[in-house]
This record gives sequence, structure tokens and C-alpha cells, in this order.
Amino acid sequence: MPVLRLLGIQFEASVRYHTWLGTGMILFATFHGASTLFIWGVSHVIQDEMWRWQKTGRIYLAGEITLVLGLVIWITSLPFIRRKQFEIFYYTHHLYTLFILFYLFHAGDRHFYAVFPGIFLFGLDKLLRIIQSRPHTYLLSAKVLPCEALELTLPKDPKLKYSPTSVVFMNVPRISKLQWHAFSITSSSNVQEDTMSLMIKCEGWWTNTLCRMITEELSSDTHQTKCIPVAIEGPYGPSTVDFLRYDSMLLIAGGSGITPFLSILQEIVSAKGSSRYKFPENIQLIHAIKRSQDMSLLSSISHILRKQALGKLHLKLKVYVTREEQPDAAARILQDALSQGQIVHFDAKATSYAIHGFDKPTITAAILGIALILFFVLLICFNHIFIPSEKKASTLKTKGADSKTKTPSSVVDLILLSCFVISVIVSMTVALMLRWRRIKKAVPSTSPKKAGGFTEPSSAEPHDPLQEHEVHYGGRPNFQDIFAKFPNEAGGSDIGVLVCGPELMKESVAKLLQQTSQGSSAKGRSKFTFHSLNFTL
Repeated sequence: MPVLRLLGIQFEASVRYHTWLGTGMILFATFHGASTLFIWGVSHVIQDEMWRWQKTGRIYLAGEITLVLGLVIWITSLPFIRRKQFEIFYYTHHLYTLFILFYLFHAGDRHFYAVFPGIFLFGLDKLLRIIQSRPHTYLLSAKVLPCEALELTLPKDPKLKYSPTSVVFMNVPRISKLQWHAFSITSSSNVQEDTMSLMIKCEGWWTNTLCRMITEELSSDTHQTKCIPVAIEGPYGPSTVDFLRYDSMLLIAGGSGITPFLSILQEIVSAKGSSRYKFPENIQLIHAIKRSQDMSLLSSISHILRKQALGKLHLKLKVYVTREEQPDAAARILQDALSQGQIVHFDAKATSYAIHGFDKPTITAAILGIALILFFVLLICFNHIFIPSEKKASTLKTKGADSKTKTPSSVVDLILLSCFVISVIVSMTVALMLRWRRIKKAVPSTSPKKAGGFTEPSSAEPHDPLQEHEVHYGGRPNFQDIFAKFPNEAGGSDIGVLVCGPELMKESVAKLLQQTSQGSSAKGRSKFTFHSLNFTL
């Protein structure tokens, strides 16, 4: 992760590259294995070579095991399995450790050196991420929305800053100690200095279990709520906010795809008073949902929608409810949706630890340097101790020893693995000491709200200025009509279009924008710039 941040590669892009490279690797590995088996079949040596585990040279059986493991990992990561059976995908994906081990036995140490630097960096990074997510923090509060979604609030170190559209990985030990899930941050670090908010849609087994745990606290008769410990890794996100610096912006969200825009809007509103950044003056938010109650996803920005603290910023919301008919009072429906939900405040006795984020890049570089230097020193020392030199080999030969004194490849493999394990253990010990020192120096975090019990948000006042926003029923948004009208409504020649939602919606918006831009460039009209955002990984 530090290398990706150094190169400016966003986290969601790295996941996409990982998918492409993994698919390509399995494709070539399958071709390599199938062609080898074909040659063996033609030369009639398949029975002899296929099941042999020799001490020296290439171990073909290890290669066959590696290929089978790779195919199992790839098949279980296909979208229709990953989305419907996430647990199968998640746990099967951890077979990569056996995949790498058997690849080492098959390819031998010389070929293994070609991929070892990447494996070395990955191993260090994985352990650093585990250390960064410790110790556990605790939920401060949770808001249960009527659209089967949760808005969680966690304590955060005031020094931790992150960009909008950032994501964190969350682990709840009471549900599963092994599963980590990525969620978009819906708050702005410039607005909420001591807390961080996440939006979670209850759709799978893990999220439904979390939702059930929190609703049980709401329905319990006791006034004392239990603490829910969580581990947080991250945040990951863009290093700059250049993608927000347009004259006007059109934000298009489908369902839960609204989550990145919640942090974007709060970031823009908080920065309007600062002259350091250029942000758009006119924003239009298009939100396509299935049911009216899904409008409650906008509750965290209800103060923005009611024109509080907007300054010169003009924001217009257009909601499209696709599976319901037109009600009598659409504005009142929006008013009620923004005010719905129940909030439970958890016991704050254990919230002494806040989310601190990653260590400084210099510290990460120092830990990496320690691990690399120690690895090479150990490799040189072990080579001198366990592998006979040329003089030793010639002396043994002269004394009548067996001419086959070649060091088995397994010894070289064990030396390589031992150097890796020892160097990682030492560097991780240093990382743990630095982490513990940082935590001891940190100021204890306390809940900014009243702990224990639950409250219900107050209803909207009758004079809320929500009439300017639009709520449409019974159909999807007509993007062609929206793109044609938006330049006249918002003004500005440079318009940024950010889309987050289903892939089909992204593709249709991208095609329409391409057609619109071609016509606009010829007439010298406004220029549209397309950005695709992800809310799931």
C-alpha cells in the first residue's frame, strides 16, 4: 500500500489491476501446464513424471498442485460466486500462501528470485496493515435507517486527515475474526475532527448480522448498551481532490452508490470559506432509488439539503423513485425520509482508543529498509554455513566422497524461507514498538455524545426549504435531457460528472456523455468530464 500511494495509484484501481493480472497469470499457467501434459502424453512419460517428488531439480508434482490451487482461487473469485457466496470467495482466496509455497518447490530458487521481491513487499505490507488495525476501537453510535442501512460513528484521532471517497476495511470480532469488509467513509475529516462515519447497507450475511446486533440493542429493555469492538484498517483514498475542481458538478448515484457523495458534499461545504481550494459553485445531485424509504440514506447531509451553511454554494437534489407511483406530497415524503431513523449510543467506557491511520511514510520506509538489509545479511551468512563452498566440495571429492554432493534444492528453499521469516519477525517487532509508542502518546478519545441508551432524531420543521428539490416517481432519470439542461441551469464551461452505482448505469452515462461532448465541442459549448467511482470492491 505505501508503494501504491507513492505512485499515486488509487486503492480501487489497484484492486482492478490485481483482477486483470491474476486472470492473465492463471490463463498462461493453464496453457503452460496443459502443454506440458500434452508433451508428456505424446512421449509416454506422463506416469513417470507426473507423481514424482524428487529431491533435486524441478518438482513437477508441486507445479500441478500450484495450478490446481490457482484455478480454485480464480473460479471462486468470479463475480457470480463472489457476490452471492462471499465467504467461499474470501476464505478460498487465502490459499495464495500454499500457491506461493508450491510454486517455490516447482520453479526452484533461481526462478523464484524473479517474483520474490513482490512477495517480500506483500508479506511486509500485510503484516503492517494488521499492526495498523490494532488495538481495537469501539462504536460510539449507530443510526438504524428504515431502508435497511446503518450509519456507524467511530472515534478518530483529530490529526488523521483523509480525502472524500476514501474507504476503510472493518472487522467485527463478535461476527468473524477473519472477515474484513470495505466501506465508504461518509464524513469529512474537516467537519468531524474527532469522529468518522460509515454507511453500511444490510445485504449479506455479515452486514445482516451486524444490523441484527444493533437492532437488538434498540429493542432491549436495559438502558446500558454493550460495547461493540471493531478493528479498522485504512483509510485508503485519493491523495488529492483535483477531481472536484470544476466550475459545476453533476453527481449521479444509484442506490447505495450515494455513499461517496455524502463525504464529497460535506468536504465542499466545509471548504467554501477557504480560498486555498477551488470548488464548484453549482452542484446537482441525481439519486436513483427503488423505494421512497431509500431517501433516508441522505439523512447525514439533511442540513446541507435544508440550505444550512451553504454560503454561495447552490445544491439541487433530484430523486428518482423507480418502483413506486406518485404520492400526493412528494416534498413531505422527502422531509420525513430525512428525519427517520433511530440512534443508539453505546457505552463509552472503552472508547479510549481512536483510529490513527497509517504511520508516516518515513517510518514505513525505515521498517522496509531494516527488513531488506537483515534479509540479505542472513542470506549471505546461511549460504556460508549450510552450502559447501567450491574448496569444500573439491576436498570431499578428493577424499573419495560421493560425486553427487550437490546441495538439494530443498535446502536452498528452506534457507530462503528462513531468511524471509526472521527478517519479517524482526522488522515487525520494530513496527509494533513504534506503534505502541504512538498509541501511548495519543490523547484518549471520548464520545462526543451522551453514552448509553438510544434517541430518535427530531422531526423536520414545517418551514424547511426543501421545495426546490425534486422527487420523481415511476421511472428512471432521463440522462440525455439532464445533460442538455444542466449547462444552462448551472453555468460554467467545465463540468465534472461523477457517477457511482451499477455498472450498467455507469456505461450508459459514459456513452451519452461521449455523444454530448462530441456535439458540444463542435458548437463550443460546455465540456463534460466523466469520473467513475466505486462503493464496493
